[in-house]
Amino acid sequence: MAATAGLDSGVLIEVFKALGNPARFQIMQWLKDPDLHFGEYEPIADRRSVGVCVTHIQVKSGLAQSTVSSYMSTLERAGLVRPTRVGKWTHYRRDEERLAQLAQAIGGVL
Repeated sequence: MAATAGLDSGVLIEVFKALGNPARFQIMQWLKDPDLHFGEYEPIADRRSVGVCVTHIQVKSGLAQSTVSSYMSTLERAGLVRPTRVGKWTHYRRDEERLAQLAQAIGGVL
């Protein structure tokens, strides 16, 4: 496979592994439209520019805080989300540029 913006097959496999978990996949879907999916929670910061507070992701998912932290770390390592600290809270947003690169790479490989 020719590398697309530094995305070799190993990187794509890590992305597929990260998205292979139904809860992580669901979180990525929620983060696509954070105002729609997290509108019932009082934002600590702007959801579009900073992201969604990990506490809100935890409450919405119904998962333990440690599980959500682990899942978000997995998504971050795969390059799918970007974290931002706001005070003592970590917020996550999708890395849309990286997702576009991944889509192009997948299209070129499969």
